[in-house]
Amino acid sequence: MSHSIVLNCTDPHVLQQVLPQTGFRMTVTARGLFKSSLAHITMSRLRVIRGAVSLPTVTYSATDKDQSLIFIHCNPEQAPIMHSGREVAPNEIVWYPLGSDHHYRTSTNYHIGNVGMPSADLAEYGEMFADRKLIAPQSIRVLRPSPSLLSRLLNLHKAVGHLAINTPDILVHPEVLRTLEHALVRATIRCLIDLDTRDRRDSARLRLPVMRRFEQMLEEHPDGPLHVMDICAGIGVTERTLRLHCQEQLGMAPHLYLWLRRMNLVRRALAFAEPTANTVTTIANDYGFPELGRFAVSYRKLFGESPSVTLRRPPGSSLILDKPAEQFRDLHHG
Repeated sequence: MSHSIVLNCTDPHVLQQVLPQTGFRMTVTARGLFKSSLAHITMSRLRVIRGAVSLPTVTYSATDKDQSLIFIHCNPEQAPIMHSGREVAPNEIVWYPLGSDHHYRTSTNYHIGNVGMPSADLAEYGEMFADRKLIAPQSIRVLRPSPSLLSRLLNLHKAVGHLAINTPDILVHPEVLRTLEHALVRATIRCLIDLDTRDRRDSARLRLPVMRRFEQMLEEHPDGPLHVMDICAGIGVTERTLRLHCQEQLGMAPHLYLWLRRMNLVRRALAFAEPTANTVTTIANDYGFPELGRFAVSYRKLFGESPSVTLRRPPGSSLILDKPAEQFRDLHHG
């Protein structure tokens, strides 16, 4: 049964509640007002996601053990994105191993998407369209399809997003769904098999076990502050080792990443708190910010408003938007 979800929000945590990836976590890494637009379409055998984000982020995500996932840039003009320490240009796609976890980080606002399908279906489609069984790779592969093939995939991907936004009912029509899904599958498979491959030696694989334990600790403490000493003790590495791993995978030192995480957590707490029963001081202290003046200045610089303004709004009212931000209007329509 086909269905779609369309979401526009100002908090990464809202995305985490609706995205299917295991352990999905997004940390905003630059100043400004975070806004995102998301379309998630579940077809008969495919899962399609299109998303746009207004600020640079570091995102952790894990693929399902039985789902083959292909990542794409939805905007051919945007800056490259770092995937687990590897630069991926807009004219490239990423093919993930089954059950793998990874970080990707961006340097500006971005539009991205993916196509996912069960591994058994991937093998079947490979035989159907390429006369050979396709198997997900053992490590991340960065692939560069020909421009015409990639353009075909991106146009179909955008068309599905357009329907989800404007006429979602049409996606449940069996013949329309079958036609779209068949075309999208064929375009995806052709990009996987007819390409100029960039398979560089993946030194980043050596970093993954430590970073996996790092993210497991964050998952075990979803609502509380963590510090570098906590992390090092919990995963059994030195601070220097953790710093080297984070610099490669996250593009920053671990203490900065954890500080950004705490700032995002405190913003979420303020946004959902009842203004008459809570104070900025109490909530800031709960997340390890004892100096209210310094915290308030940093908060304003990072989020574009004071913590008291966030707290005064009705709980959760500012996190869901009725429509996408102006710069995202072309995500599904352009």
